[in-house]
Amino acid sequence: MTNYILKDESASYYECGFSCDSQIFIRLGNEAFYITDGRYTIEAKEALKDAEVIEADTNLLKSANSLLKDTKIKEILYDPKEWSVYEFEKLKDNLNIKFTPKENFLQIKRIIKTDKEIELLKKAVKLGADRFEQYAKRLTTLLDKDERYLYFEAYDILSTHGENQISFEPIIALDQNSAKPHAHPTSHRLKEDSFILFDAGVKYQRYCSDRTRCTSFNPNLNFEKKQYFKNKKKQKIYDIVLKAQEEAIKAIRPGIKAKEIDKIARDVIENAGYGKYFVHSTGHGVGLDIHEEPYISKTSETLIDENMIFTIEPGIYLEGEFGVRIEDMVRVTKDGVEVL
Repeated sequence: MTNYILKDESASYYECGFSCDSQIFIRLGNEAFYITDGRYTIEAKEALKDAEVIEADTNLLKSANSLLKDTKIKEILYDPKEWSVYEFEKLKDNLNIKFTPKENFLQIKRIIKTDKEIELLKKAVKLGADRFEQYAKRLTTLLDKDERYLYFEAYDILSTHGENQISFEPIIALDQNSAKPHAHPTSHRLKEDSFILFDAGVKYQRYCSDRTRCTSFNPNLNFEKKQYFKNKKKQKIYDIVLKAQEEAIKAIRPGIKAKEIDKIARDVIENAGYGKYFVHSTGHGVGLDIHEEPYISKTSETLIDENMIFTIEPGIYLEGEFGVRIEDMVRVTKDGVEVL
């Protein structure tokens, strides 16, 4: 087995069933070591699978260095994106070991989801969809509230009053603020017929969901994908984005390259004359992290394979007017795709 060292929480959880904000995980062949401090030692021992817990004497880096110094290994793999220059220098100080960098190697390891992971992700998606329905009903009672208020209402519903973790900070953007793909909440208020973009997700047993919908404020407000807008331009842009998403989803199958999926969505938007307003990638993997492999971008050479799970989320953003993004998570099947 490969020797490797991890600091990332999701990677460590995948490896041993536990993680915290003060940890280093080391795999040396058939042996595994989880280094943490006294705040987490008891919990780590209770939760860890197939790894020895080491309580750091003074600091984690010194303990990791000492452990590696006592081994006879010649080489160890690490992800350079996980470590600061300071940490890395302390880690390898006076060690006669080759540290081999490999970006995202643990994300790539978990790019194909197991049956258990698929089950957990489906539950996260279902939980998220239920919360979207609840939030739609809540929004109908919040006329004239500003985005900051709407944000905290969303957070409360998504987390089930703090019972669940959210996948990321929810995005609730009205009217011209929706033209910012990752808009922050402002003092802009919800009005009759306001354009609404809502991007949010929840976690189920640490696995994330991610979804984006657009709608307008009215008594029948909902987050279904079929939407009807009084404004003809909004309807036109919405229908273009929906077509781009649907065409990209239809093309998904094992063996296609990620960049080919991106191109299909991008071509629909470019052929409609709005290419320069599609300013991000078409999608990203979702699992223990909200953004992970595979990335559905114009440059990604990743070959799509069965049981990969990722988003399809094209968008058009018109500065000073509004922005449309439609997002769903999909699972690649042996001969096509399943929309989760």
